[in-house]
Amino acid sequence: MSELARWLERLGLQQYAELFAVHGVDMEVLPNLTDRDLRDLGLPLGPRRTILRTIEKRPTIAALNASAPTRTTRPAERRQLTVMFCDLANSTALSGLLDPEDLREVLGAYQEACSVAIRLYQGHIARCIGDGILAYFGYPIAHEDEADRAVRAGLGVVEAMARLKMSIAREKNVELAVRVGIATGFVVVGDIVGEGVLDQDAVVGKAPNLAARLQGVAEPNTVIVSSQTKQLAGSFSYIGLGERTFKGISEPTMVWQVVGERVVSRLEAREAALSAFVNRYEEIDLLLKYWQCAKSGEGRVVAISGEPGIGKSRLAAEATEQILATERE
Repeated sequence: MSELARWLERLGLQQYAELFAVHGVDMEVLPNLTDRDLRDLGLPLGPRRTILRTIEKRPTIAALNASAPTRTTRPAERRQLTVMFCDLANSTALSGLLDPEDLREVLGAYQEACSVAIRLYQGHIARCIGDGILAYFGYPIAHEDEADRAVRAGLGVVEAMARLKMSIAREKNVELAVRVGIATGFVVVGDIVGEGVLDQDAVVGKAPNLAARLQGVAEPNTVIVSSQTKQLAGSFSYIGLGERTFKGISEPTMVWQVVGERVVSRLEAREAALSAFVNRYEEIDLLLKYWQCAKSGEGRVVAISGEPGIGKSRLAAEATEQILATERE
């Protein structure tokens, strides 16, 4: 079976392998295909979209680096980051079972499955070292719900590996499993530049170390998170696995296994993720002052701006609650 045929099989489109072969389409030609090309080959809309979407996300790190736009170095900045670390379980045993070329193919398929799941939730793949994948949620692009995105991506990685396991086990007669660790915390992130050295998107802080340690204690095909990630990702059910002591981390760490997503309203999920509201007294006072002006007939418009995740919605919610409490008195 050709590499292209195996690739199509992983997409559930193996019926088109012979058609591609007849027209001389291989893995080198594949990235250059357009929707018009696929339509001329006779593919329906759905398969065309699947193929084109997957081509855009082809995850080999060489391809990712080659397709990445040239950029200047990013200055270091402090921000809250959710970090995911994925690892292929029993990879050492696989290296003893497979020919190096077959092992390379398996690792490529594993990286592809993880990459698609991570990018679906707009995670940033920072490193791919062998069978280890380091991803950031919250850098360089930030969203309001990074922890939720990371946990969904982690579950997506496990699901993708289950699908990949079926085809790989059938073809190579090996079992595949993945372990995922996720942690959240404040870090300093940016490029580290030295003489002859450029470490892009380097992260300094506890979160990446903890994510790697959590991955190390995860059972195959499970997602383990830190307490801070659990608190922020309130849309999921968890099982407490007790406190663990990790090398390089001074205090014992509570470990949680993600069971799955639970049905909650958006408000419940937001309230579950809220920590104590501190500071911002000046901003609250200003909003209340403008509310009083509006009540007295002096119209006011207030714009709260800033990057995602810094608490704009939380500030507005707290001001609203204080206004409602005052009105009820």
